[in-house]
Amino acid sequence: MSQILLVGCGKMGSALVEGWLSGGRDPRSITIIEPQLPLPAPLRSRGVQALASDRDLPGTLAPSLVLFAVKPQVMDHVVPPYVRFKESAVYMSIAAGRTMAFFKECLGADARIVRVMPNTPVAIGRGISGGLASENVQKDQLDLAASLMETAGEFHWLTSERQIDAVTAVSGSGPAYVFLLAECLAEAAKSLGLPDDLAERLGRMTAAGSGEMLAQSKETAAILREHVTSPGGTTEAALMVLMADSGLQTLVKEAAEAAFKRSRELAGS
Repeated sequence: MSQILLVGCGKMGSALVEGWLSGGRDPRSITIIEPQLPLPAPLRSRGVQALASDRDLPGTLAPSLVLFAVKPQVMDHVVPPYVRFKESAVYMSIAAGRTMAFFKECLGADARIVRVMPNTPVAIGRGISGGLASENVQKDQLDLAASLMETAGEFHWLTSERQIDAVTAVSGSGPAYVFLLAECLAEAAKSLGLPDDLAERLGRMTAAGSGEMLAQSKETAAILREHVTSPGGTTEAALMVLMADSGLQTLVKEAAEAAFKRSRELAGS
């Protein structure tokens, strides 16, 4: 099995490893570099090897893929030491705003690069990710990168870095938008006099159940919404507020545009 070297094991890195392990990947095929040891308990219990520094790696290691899962702001000093794996490995990054040009500068013009933007539901195998590969990435490396992401959910190849920024704004940041909606539903329930614990469950399970219906249905989100909406009923009254000119649709579009702009700023575009 291909050896994977994961650099950084924060929330997203942990989510990816959990997705790989749940999908059947042998924990012995994964090595993690994470200065802030120990790893989260679920990963420790699965037998994944973790080291505090790249200096601790065995000289015989020849990973097929090196995945950078650290914050964009620290990439400058994190990436360069891994140039020694250039002959054997394709490099993958899940950092927003760090472009192909950045990695080529750090690792050399002949480095094989894949940029991916996942989201946190990869931890439960329900993520969706978009990826972009440099032209020199080999087919077997494309297949490896795609298979790692498909183990944790859906994966789609993209054609430009602008598309990466768009995916970042919609699905990369999107789970936070959905969690905020669940928060808002819970707060609305409390304001209507429901007990706090019930309000929290209503917000949580309404978001979760609706998402599962959307995932399983062949209908569009708009059609499913219409199925819930009876003319002159309570849902229609609520949607008249949410779908007003300055309502939810406008706010979500503005939020995604703000995230897209920030991703471009991080890239220096």
